[in-house]
Amino acid sequence: MGYIYRNASQTRTTENQGGRSAVNRMAVVLAAGQGKRMKSKLYKVLHPVCGKPMVGHVVDTVEKASCQEIVVVTGHGAAQVQSYLEGRARFVLQEQQLGTGHAVRQAETLLAGKEGTTIVICGDTPLVTAETIEAMLELHEASGAASTVLTAEFADPTGYGRVIRGDDGAVTRIVEQKDCSPAEAAVKEINTGTYCFDNRKLFEALARVTNDNAQGEYYLTDVVGIFVSGGETVQAYCTSDLAEAIGVNDRIALGEAERLMQARIVRRHQVNGVTFIDTAAAYIEDGVEIGADTVIYPGTVLRGRTVIGEDCVVGPQADIKDSVLGSGVTVRYSTVDQSEAGEGSSIGPYANLRPGSKLGKGCKIGDFVELKNAVLGDESKVSHLSYVGDAEVGSGVNIGCGAITVNYDGFNKAKTIIGDDAFIGSNVNLIAPVTIGDGAYVVAGSTVTHDVPGGDLAIARERQVNKPGYADKIRARAKAKKERGGS
Repeated sequence: MGYIYRNASQTRTTENQGGRSAVNRMAVVLAAGQGKRMKSKLYKVLHPVCGKPMVGHVVDTVEKASCQEIVVVTGHGAAQVQSYLEGRARFVLQEQQLGTGHAVRQAETLLAGKEGTTIVICGDTPLVTAETIEAMLELHEASGAASTVLTAEFADPTGYGRVIRGDDGAVTRIVEQKDCSPAEAAVKEINTGTYCFDNRKLFEALARVTNDNAQGEYYLTDVVGIFVSGGETVQAYCTSDLAEAIGVNDRIALGEAERLMQARIVRRHQVNGVTFIDTAAAYIEDGVEIGADTVIYPGTVLRGRTVIGEDCVVGPQADIKDSVLGSGVTVRYSTVDQSEAGEGSSIGPYANLRPGSKLGKGCKIGDFVELKNAVLGDESKVSHLSYVGDAEVGSGVNIGCGAITVNYDGFNKAKTIIGDDAFIGSNVNLIAPVTIGDGAYVVAGSTVTHDVPGGDLAIARERQVNKPGYADKIRARAKAKKERGGS
């Protein structure tokens, strides 16, 4: 497979061996900053963007770029970060925040002396893509550079370090805003803070970085100057996606990252054949899967590990989390949480499927129906104003308006079983544990406390008694009481 790389001086094509680099690849993820500007009890890199902590997006990215070894530099909130990423990375602690160069040096005991390429990336840059990292790595490895810097060109680069190139296109230095000459300040190409390095040379250079500056910190950017002064080549890969330069340091940047990633997610689904009636009015978290020819209406929220089949209609105002919908399912004005719906089923409006609900094919869950830990067979219907909880319902069952499975006695939950083709009339209470057999019929208004065998009809209600003229007597008595002043 061939790759084309864009930077400010050249376009380069190289061949990747079998789709993977032959060079050993490592990554250092900088996640030690407290993030005081977030003004939050939550550690900065754990703030979610489109449903996933920022540092999770970053680790996903370097994993996709074939990094075999990932080291996360932690500081504040180290235990929470390690708990979230356990099994995906190794961890080192930066006890004192003494700059980016000092942070990378904490990984020295794990990485120093190894041959290969190391990516250094910040844990608060969730918008950097694996495609960009892969392209930067390919340029770096093909050119034999000691380092390659990920850059971007801003119309207004104020506040960013400028990347200064020589006549041959190689980087000669990175100059911080406050140190720029007028000519350097006019440069539009900025440093994003993402790099790849020859690993062995990186740690050799870091040993020479000093903190002789106003902040008394050890800067990773000083490594670039050390390389250049030593005759090494430093390249730059200029991304065309300016969003990749965003580092999230406050809630404003967090909101912007959310907006930009959401646009990417929606666009990806559109490319895969999904229709969005209003792209700005749907919220789709990273990791959600949607089949072709599904239509997403405004107000839809799809979260977690949700999988939507083909030819579905989702929304308006549907909130679906960690659920699976088969093809041809309709969900309108409803919530679905940790549940499943088979092909051709319809849900809503105003239905609530709580965790553990599972619908077979062609089921109908209508308005103001709540399901919890309930399994319904094919073609079963709960059309309106009912609660079905802790239940096993067969195929072809009709559950009438206002029917309830009474599953909780204040201490324990109990199960209701309803067989195939049973009919449950309106306003029926099924007092669990109870079993309604195949083809049984429960008359409306019944409160059922005993099993109903298959094919039987159950009536469990008081016999109606009419008292002639008694309603007029009640009204007369009430009127007289009122005239006496309520005495």
